[in-house]
Amino acid sequence: MKKILGLDLGTTSIGWALVNEKENDNEQSSIIKLGVRVNPLSVDEQSNFEKGKAITTNADRTLKRSARRNLQRFKLRRENLLTLLKEHGFITDETVLCEQGNRTTFETRQLRARAVSEEITLEQLARVLLMINKKRGYKSSRKADSGEDGKLIDGMSVARQLYEQHLTPGQYVLNLLRNGKKYLPDFYPSDLTAELKAVWHAQQAYYPELLTQELFDALKNKNEKQTWAICAQPFGINGMKRNGTAAEQKGENYRWRSEALDKKIGLEELAIVLQKINGQIHGTSGYLGAISDRSKELYFNHQTVGQYQMQLLEKDPNTSLKNQVFYRQDYLDEFERIWETQATYHPELTAELKHEIRDIVIFYQRQLKSQKSLVGYCELESKPKEVVVDGKKKTITTGLRVCPKSSPLFQSFKIWQTLNNVQVSGNIIPEKQLDLFGTVATYKYGSRCLTEEEKQTLYKS
Repeated sequence: MKKILGLDLGTTSIGWALVNEKENDNEQSSIIKLGVRVNPLSVDEQSNFEKGKAITTNADRTLKRSARRNLQRFKLRRENLLTLLKEHGFITDETVLCEQGNRTTFETRQLRARAVSEEITLEQLARVLLMINKKRGYKSSRKADSGEDGKLIDGMSVARQLYEQHLTPGQYVLNLLRNGKKYLPDFYPSDLTAELKAVWHAQQAYYPELLTQELFDALKNKNEKQTWAICAQPFGINGMKRNGTAAEQKGENYRWRSEALDKKIGLEELAIVLQKINGQIHGTSGYLGAISDRSKELYFNHQTVGQYQMQLLEKDPNTSLKNQVFYRQDYLDEFERIWETQATYHPELTAELKHEIRDIVIFYQRQLKSQKSLVGYCELESKPKEVVVDGKKKTITTGLRVCPKSSPLFQSFKIWQTLNNVQVSGNIIPEKQLDLFGTVATYKYGSRCLTEEEKQTLYKS
């Protein structure tokens, strides 16, 4: 008797049957057990499943859970802030903390903009603090690089230098390369776009018939390959053969970007300049790039978030502020300016209260949870061990954990692993024929591993 498991795999269900199949006339086939497992999918989930998209059915549930957590944490901050404001006499249970009456739609926003430079009451300050607590800005969890020659990641400091020294990103990087710097900063999309326009207008004086507005519009939001493909036909170029190392070509690219601002360059060089600038713009994050540009605008206009938003509403009361995200630091700077201004009028605003409201309630951010437990154990330096937990025996793994890929020990291990796996082939296998000096005279075709001396030579080179 032979047992067979049959499966019927469908888009929303799996049918199965375990049967006995006879192998001779003396036996009789029979069904041992059968059943079906139904996997109810929504229309979108079933469509993604049929298209082969690797989207889990739990993704939507995870997003909703994250939204619930954020809402719960916001309500907790708001409750703690209200309790603190009541304890210090800013408000009472009867205080109205929202707009009330005709023509009061933007009253709290007006108070927020005025609080930077004018006196407002403590009740009004409470309304402003509650508004800041509602939206407190974007904060990245990315760690900053360190080191004497670490990578430049402070975009605002770079943008400030560009503004004060009247430089474009290309000119700035060219100076860094000439000073021997290896790491280059990231630039705001607005600075790169300004450089693209400056290069275009400068070269338009030399190529007015080629550099038309239609061509400029066609180059917007294009990557490097698309930019070259668009410029190839009107410029009449097929590409240029370039010599030198990658570092030398990079320096040459930035030199052309700098020269294109004040003198005529060739069409192939111009195409490369447009290609590289567009590639940098396309490589920036649209979401973070928009946040960075708004933050830069606040800095150069000496405005707070509240003043910036109120200015937009004064121009157009129907302006949507929903998706205008700012950095957390912009909100912190606004809080500092409002508090310092109002502290001159209200002695109740002490340094201790400021610390409690700012660092413990509104802008509190817990540290990221450690992920060290996810690092695996070394297969050669670990062993299982039995422990007793709640009266039950449990097997755990103890020993040394694996080192990260960035560790010099791991890099050395990978080099030796590669060298041990290398094989050379050709006429390298010696035959038994010897010459007058006792050395092998002829070789035959074959393959062999590297000798220890050859490995040492390659490792040190």
